[in-house]
Amino acid sequence: MRVNAVFMRGGTSKALFFHERDLPEDPRQRDAFILSAYGSPDPFRRQIDGVGGAASSTSKVAIISDGRERGVDVLYEFGQVGIEQEMIDRRGNCGNISSAVGPFAVDEGLVTATDPMTIVRFLNVNTGKVIVAHVPTKDGKFDPNGNFELPGVPRSGSPVKLDYLEPGGSVTGSLLPTGNVVDELDVPGIGTIDVSLIDAANPLVFVRWRDVGLDGTETGAQLDADPEFRAKVESIRARASVLAGIAQTVDEATAHVPSVPKLSFVGAPRDYTAANGHSYSAEQMSIRAAMMSMGWLHPSYPLTGAIATSVASRITGTLVNEAVRSDSESVIIGHQSGLLPMEVDVGVDEKGWVAHSASGFRTARRLFEGTVLVPDERLSAVTT
Repeated sequence: MRVNAVFMRGGTSKALFFHERDLPEDPRQRDAFILSAYGSPDPFRRQIDGVGGAASSTSKVAIISDGRERGVDVLYEFGQVGIEQEMIDRRGNCGNISSAVGPFAVDEGLVTATDPMTIVRFLNVNTGKVIVAHVPTKDGKFDPNGNFELPGVPRSGSPVKLDYLEPGGSVTGSLLPTGNVVDELDVPGIGTIDVSLIDAANPLVFVRWRDVGLDGTETGAQLDADPEFRAKVESIRARASVLAGIAQTVDEATAHVPSVPKLSFVGAPRDYTAANGHSYSAEQMSIRAAMMSMGWLHPSYPLTGAIATSVASRITGTLVNEAVRSDSESVIIGHQSGLLPMEVDVGVDEKGWVAHSASGFRTARRLFEGTVLVPDERLSAVTT
């Protein structure tokens, strides 16, 4: 089978972008096509028989369709494509890939450009949330050239601003899935620890660095090389998934819902050295944080995670609020690749805490366009 696609970088991630109309209508054949295109599942974690980059940040897919009947420009479905597992997890969204939706919509003619800035409203069908992209355009097309530098991306580009409108309850239906700002989890091999569960753009479970034996200066290479540590962290994440009502059991959370909630280590600002060797001082940030993604430490900090983190920083009593050092509307997250500034609007109404909006910047680029090829036999083997 041959399907047209565009391969795009959004933020610090990459994904194949498909028009929904071009993919198989049958859901099982559609997933079989996407998995085969990426070279998944691959027990060697190389995705050697497809275009996947053998990391969670480079094994993602976006499916785009017309959104006018639902009051937006386009509809966007995100999928986290398993590397070792034969699965596509659609439980949450990806902020990095979201940043490429607007540029894709403009370049594909789904939205008419209004130079020099084109507004693209799209609905993420995974979460039911509307996102507004401010897309730099030139001569009717997305203009990727600019001086904005995004930590984790080696070259500058034009800034794509994303406004997440009312991001609370993206997966669980509630900004505070348990109703509490802090919960206790009993974790084998660790004991009882405090966690904060926040669902804004994506569900996150927050853990203090010190409660898992870290001080926030460790490198990604150190943590990824420790399988015992990664297993303990997954044990926390899986139990938080059950606590949030996302999975019914710990085993189900690990086997079938590995993408949400994601887990973030948080603590007060501190001096540390990023993955690129650059040193940052505590005075440059509001909080020091790092996220796990699909069992591995994320090389930077996903935008949806940054939204949940910045929202949590404004909710009195959360572990993030306890650690943050910022009184302004902006929150600067010190992460594995540098500093990430966020803007957030959080308040209280008669029902409790509410996240009105959160905004951040990313860059994006169209990498290549063409035809994805998958042997017909791999689809014919899938029956309804």
